[in-house]
Amino acid sequence: MNRSLLYVAALSIIFLINSCTDDFTELNTDPKNLTVDNLSQSEYGAVVKAAMYAPAYLPSTAPNDARGAFQLTQSLFSDIYGGYFATTAPNFDSDKFILVGGWLNGAFNYFYGNAAPQIKYAEDFAAENGYELENAMMKVWRVWSYHRITDYWGPIPYSEFGNGERSVPYDSQEDIYRDFFTTLDEAVPVLVSNAGETSFLGANDLIYGGNIDKWLKFANTLRLRLAMRVKYVSLELSRTEAEKAASVGEFISSNDDRAIITTSAPFFTNPYNTITQWGEFRMSADMESILKGYEDPRVSAFVAPADEPDPSDDPAGVEFPYEGMRNGQSRLEKQSNNFNALASNMAEPFTLAGVAGPNYVVMNAAESYFLRAEGALEGWNMGGTAQVFYEEGIITSHEEYGLDGSNLAGNPYVESPNTPASYNGEVPAPSEAPVAYNAGGTKEQQLEQIITQKWIAIYPNSQEAWAEKRRTGYPVFYDRLNTDNAAIPVNTVPRRVPFVDGEFTTNAEAVNAAIDNLLGGPNNGTTKLWWDAKP
Repeated sequence: MNRSLLYVAALSIIFLINSCTDDFTELNTDPKNLTVDNLSQSEYGAVVKAAMYAPAYLPSTAPNDARGAFQLTQSLFSDIYGGYFATTAPNFDSDKFILVGGWLNGAFNYFYGNAAPQIKYAEDFAAENGYELENAMMKVWRVWSYHRITDYWGPIPYSEFGNGERSVPYDSQEDIYRDFFTTLDEAVPVLVSNAGETSFLGANDLIYGGNIDKWLKFANTLRLRLAMRVKYVSLELSRTEAEKAASVGEFISSNDDRAIITTSAPFFTNPYNTITQWGEFRMSADMESILKGYEDPRVSAFVAPADEPDPSDDPAGVEFPYEGMRNGQSRLEKQSNNFNALASNMAEPFTLAGVAGPNYVVMNAAESYFLRAEGALEGWNMGGTAQVFYEEGIITSHEEYGLDGSNLAGNPYVESPNTPASYNGEVPAPSEAPVAYNAGGTKEQQLEQIITQKWIAIYPNSQEAWAEKRRTGYPVFYDRLNTDNAAIPVNTVPRRVPFVDGEFTTNAEAVNAAIDNLLGGPNNGTTKLWWDAKP
């Protein structure tokens, strides 16, 4: 699909989200009628609403059904490579590193056909009409939305998307990330100078209801996430951006300030509540190893007891009916074993059909503490020590689930010496990282603790989990049992996904130029992204 044409065509479905105009039939018939001249301020709110729903995969009404795109983007790739889940479907081979082109084509086309046009329109409309606050908010939202896409593919159409031409050039990931920081430099001062104000968007701002103070916290925490992402490729840039965030001093530090989108039935349900009905995945052995070893009370909020639990490997004195499965099972093993009964499904709130399901978490408070812990570990000015931030991140995550800070054995979680356990009582755990902060350990040992606890706390945000696994190497996972991709061994994960078939048909010159000049390697799953540079 041509990206510039999609920008025009996709605008015609914006109003289906909210039915905000009596002229929808005309707009749908001739999408070019949707211009800055015929939208009122109230109608603009519906555009923003659509721009927020789309990249979070929440729209579920035709023709903007995002449930399939969520499966093709997250469930079949990052959920598996980020370590939260394992595939039970015999005919699905992405867990064995087959990067299925048709699936990726659907994922790419959904973003550029639905999310990207609405984001661009919302940002441009605000700029052209003098909506300074709303423009700043949409700049932040663009950064959040696009960083997830570039972290899948690397170079992507970005700066010239919607250029009105039949070919849309790609940008290098380095240029994209540097523009992210520039964009935040533009947005944050606007948010700072309007502290205490409220956007006219009100409820159409699905995340914060127009609360500018909370948007500032989101923007600043997002900057810190991106600053850490580039640490191994540019330590100077990483430190500069991290300390810039710390100098502003506003982060998502309270669970009340989480960036979330409230789900609703029947149209804007959590996508997991749809795809769990299909019975294609269960908890991974990696999740079982870590949560069981740590006697982590969050497990019951994450997954359900297995239909056929195995109590033989439960921790002493603790009932742990939550079971995981190894990734990379052969097709024959999947056909011969009822893994859907042997391993744990997601927790009940994610598996009830026809309900809104859990709210969609864009970014939570616990992550901000673990990001600052990593910065402090580098000796940067984060306003505290790595250990204090690490422990506060754990406490904040527990509070997010209404827990009192005890582990399943009733002991203080943050003081626990517990380490990951064997998932089946036979195969040793792949890591020995304890819960209690290893103050006398090496910097690398402390980093493993920070990233492992962040991985638990951001569940089920596997897009971020996979990115951090590639960036840092943590958490440490079990090897795959099998790989069907000779280029990707069982002891690693894909570093990216290949460019999609549709681009070679409709945007061939641009995608081939990206491969030749921007990617830095062959167009496959072994080429590392720009920021994936840890020695």
